Formats: sequence, C-alpha cells, structure tokens
Amino acid sequence: MKRTVLVTGVSRHLGGLVARRLTQDLAVERVIGVDVIPPPHSIGSAEFVRADIRNPMIGRILEDAEVDTVVHMNVIATPVLAGGRTPQKEINVIGTMQLLGACQKSASVKRLVVKSTSAVYGASPRDPAMFTEDMGAKRIPTSGFGKDSIEVEGYVRGFARRRPDVDILTMRFANVVGPRIRTAITDYFGLPIVPIPMGYDARLQFIHEQDAVAALVRAAVTDTTGVINLAGDGVITVLQAIALTGRPFLPVPRAAAGPVGGFAKRLGLADFSPDQLDLLAFGRGLDTTAMRQVFGFEPEFTTREAFADFARSLPALLPGTEALDAAVSGAAESVGAAVGGLIDVTTRQVDQVSAWTRRDH
Repeated sequence: MKRTVLVTGVSRHLGGLVARRLTQDLAVERVIGVDVIPPPHSIGSAEFVRADIRNPMIGRILEDAEVDTVVHMNVIATPVLAGGRTPQKEINVIGTMQLLGACQKSASVKRLVVKSTSAVYGASPRDPAMFTEDMGAKRIPTSGFGKDSIEVEGYVRGFARRRPDVDILTMRFANVVGPRIRTAITDYFGLPIVPIPMGYDARLQFIHEQDAVAALVRAAVTDTTGVINLAGDGVITVLQAIALTGRPFLPVPRAAAGPVGGFAKRLGLADFSPDQLDLLAFGRGLDTTAMRQVFGFEPEFTTREAFADFARSLPALLPGTEALDAAVSGAAESVGAAVGGLIDVTTRQVDQVSAWTRRDH
C-alpha cells in the first residue's frame, strides 16, 4: 500500500526538497507539508497546510489525512532562522512534544522519521576517534541545537515506549553543507576572516545537502528502525576547510572565541553557540557502518567533496573591502579585549596567592 507522508518544516530548504522528492517516489501516494509560513520554494505536488506543530491542530491534520508516515524536520539548527534562541527552543522542544503527542493519539501513524544531529555527541578532548550509535557524549552539550536535540531524542524514546507499534528511525546527521543550504557552520566558514581556536586543528565530517535529502526520502519509504549516523566518507581538518574557502583565518585563544563570536553575531555574519566552538577545537568523528550495512545508504559526496562544493558557492572576498576591513578590525579588538580580561584575571589570582603566602608564611 502506498504511503501518506506528512513532512514538517517544509518552508526551509531541506524540508521543501524532501517534500518535493517524496512526491516523485512511487511508494508514496500523498505528501502533506506543514509549516507556519508558506514555503518560498516549490514543494512539487505536495499539499501545503499552514500550521504550527506546537498547536493541537496538528493532530486533526494527522487524523483527517490518515497519515501513516511522519518525517519530522522542524528542528531548527540556527537561532537566526527561528528569530532568536528562545523561539528556536520552543519550536524544537515544545513543537516536538506536541507533534509526538498527536502521533501517539493517531491510529493511522505507523512510522516516524526524526532528523537529528551528531551534535548530541558533544565535543571534548576525551571523545573517541569515532562515535558509534550506542555511545553517549563525554561532555553533554549545554546550549543551542545540540542541547535541544538531546531533549528531542529523549521525547522520541519516550514515545517509542508508549507506541511500540510505530517504527521509528532517528537520523544523526553530520553538519549538512552545500551550495544552497544555510546553517551556523556555513555562516562560520563564510566569514570574511575565520577565527580558529589557537593551537587546534580539529577533524570534521560533513554530509552534502543532496545526500541528506536522499537519505531522508529513503528513510520515509523503507522500514529501517533505530538510530543511524550519517556522514560523507573521510574527514577534513578546520585548516583544510578554510583553505578550500580561500578565506584568511585568525588564530584566537579559546577564551577569546566567545567575544569574537559575539562580534560576528552583532554584524549579522554568523551565530554559533559555545558547543559549536568546542567542535571547532576538538572535532567529532562518526562511525557510519550502520548507515551502509543496516540502512543501505551510500552518500555520493565524500566529506571533502561536500565541503568543496559549498566552498565554491562562496562569493569572492577582495582585499580592502569594507567587510574584510571591518572583520579584521573587530576581530582584533575582540581578541584584544578577551586577552586583556584573561591577563587581569590571572594577575588577580597571582596577587591572591602572594597575599595568602605572606599571611601564612
């Protein structure tokens, strides 16, 4: 029997592509795309329904259309695309809770696909070379998309216990890149001057946007369950990635990364969380054995090819442009302020130790 698929988050790039591709799949009879705003791009013959997954109305949509497969893509990675960190968390966490509550009550829903992220593994110097799906974070993400995704996956596990009859596949994607998608990581590598943690050159993995879409479409029409890591073959380091973009880079102390990131955010150039800065320092590797042997999926792009395709889409940055001059000046001021703060703190600590030594000795 052909499937009736509901896709959340169709107003964004990947969600719209997945909905459009599903309408072309012979195993699918009907596709319903849901979001709070109409998609600015074509979703093919998919039916668009304007709805907020935080609203109980989503349950009526599932019931009226007799949806049997739900592809949940409305977990937003970048705060700026959600209007800020608070609405981002509400959409990601509260929206998922409401959607799963509606799925739990629906007699027709038999399959749930959740787009998650490798950010749930965190990033720390104690990490294994490669994370398998049964491993947990050595340092749990404390903010942003990673923290939201851990909560989302927790609610999905709870739903699985309440509805054991529903097939569930959780897909942990490496950072998705490509010439058309915009994320926090693409904003970062598109900066006119790229700040990097001094003394580090982390290993990174990526998956191309075309491969991400193909994997999500496959997930909707197959019967694979469980948790799957997805990434392109191989790794590249932060410095290799920057070389592919042709951008200059600025090594900064890790303590200065926050102020530099704040400066980029104020300019509207990028918005990345402390956990993403940890990724740039310590990196992350994914074991993708299950992707091939269990899910039966082979990405067309390697990690390097995926990033190179993204890098080719970046506009050329000419020396002497206002953007470059402002970036260099602002980054230097931010680094200087951060380093100055570190020196002040260290000086106070030395004074305290000296006072303690004189007092006791």
